[in-house]
Amino acid sequence: MGRFATTVDLYEQFRPPYPVAFFGEVARRLALTKRHALIDLGTGPGLLALGFADHVGRIVAVDPEPNMLAAARQRAKHAGRDVMLVESRAEDLPEGIGPFDLVTIGRALHWLDESTLGALFERLVAPGGVVAVCASSSATDGRNPWLEQYTTARRDWSDQELWSQSRSGQRVHRELSSLLQGTTFQADEVIRVESVNETSVVGLAQRVLTFSSSSPAALGEKVELMLRDVEARLMPMSRNGVFTEFVVSTAQIARRR
Repeated sequence: MGRFATTVDLYEQFRPPYPVAFFGEVARRLALTKRHALIDLGTGPGLLALGFADHVGRIVAVDPEPNMLAAARQRAKHAGRDVMLVESRAEDLPEGIGPFDLVTIGRALHWLDESTLGALFERLVAPGGVVAVCASSSATDGRNPWLEQYTTARRDWSDQELWSQSRSGQRVHRELSSLLQGTTFQADEVIRVESVNETSVVGLAQRVLTFSSSSPAALGEKVELMLRDVEARLMPMSRNGVFTEFVVSTAQIARRR
């Protein structure tokens, strides 16, 4: 069982969402049309793959976790979308699967083998195509005053080795230029869209379970204790158990040099 197997049912419901406007803005900036093909690496439940479905033609979604692909399959069926699902690590994709006009990667970039990125992008990205490294997270500029307390609670309940890996993953997103050194690709523009949602204390506590470092598999019998603790920490800061959450969604674009 993969490290995200026990987060499948929680991931889509409790992670900060990509708003519809994000997909429209990326599509506009990249001039996407139904003639274009997309592959989403580390697709999870298919949030990016299906989010871009209105703006591209062929869609391939890749993930090594079969439970995540099952969730993506259900979402695609519910949305009436034709998506090719591939159970594989990105590095193990067969020759000839591409090329694609858009290669998307969400919260999976830091799980990829850095030494293979150049060769992987070379064979997946069509001439004139791009890589879009996407993320959606709570704004860290003070507009979410509960965020520091929430992050502290997450850290306190996380497997510390996996927590360090997740922090490394955030750095990877910030340091895309360094990651692409030595490849034929370089970081270009960053497309940024902000949105505002209402989120509950209960939902934020459940969000802790969507991370590999504090998943149900990692916490085991401590799940209920964690939920009660996080809710107790956050409730005094809330408005009747509800927060306004400012979310920043970004797409870091990488192009051939």
